[in-house]
Amino acid sequence: MADTLRPDIQAAKDRLQTKIGANREINKLVEYLWEGEQVQLLAAGTYGAGQGLVALTDRRVLFLHDGWLSKTTEDFPIEKISSAQWSSGLMFGTLTIFASGNKAEISQMDKKDGKALADALRNRLSGPGQQQTAPAAPVDSAGSSFEMLKALRDRGVLTPDEFAQFVTRL
Repeated sequence: MADTLRPDIQAAKDRLQTKIGANREINKLVEYLWEGEQVQLLAAGTYGAGQGLVALTDRRVLFLHDGWLSKTTEDFPIEKISSAQWSSGLMFGTLTIFASGNKAEISQMDKKDGKALADALRNRLSGPGQQQTAPAAPVDSAGSSFEMLKALRDRGVLTPDEFAQFVTRL
């Protein structure tokens, strides 16, 4: 194992507020990345039964637990994620990812690290790459826009908070 980290991993590590429970995973992260994949943000958190590392890359959200007795990885490709929610308490928060009809909760994340990762993920989801699912024809009226938003909410594509934000824009 190399003593120095890749520049993208080192930059993401330098932005972390807390590394508790994720140091081993940070050092092993390069072994779990795809060829050419770039790390943008990191955060420590708990998923399932394991404390580990959450990495936002240019292609996916990756949870990695690399323990002495067990190893766990779970990845969520960006194109499969429909939405992400962030909720926080005094010190820690929970990132909830909705992907392919499933819901994954990563808890015990540092409040600042988790919010930064959640905001970056939501920005990516609302970016130009996600416009592929938009209708080709323009919407004619506010009423039909509302119906479209309601259908997206009912299918679970939009969270209630996102739905409310879009409705107020109409």
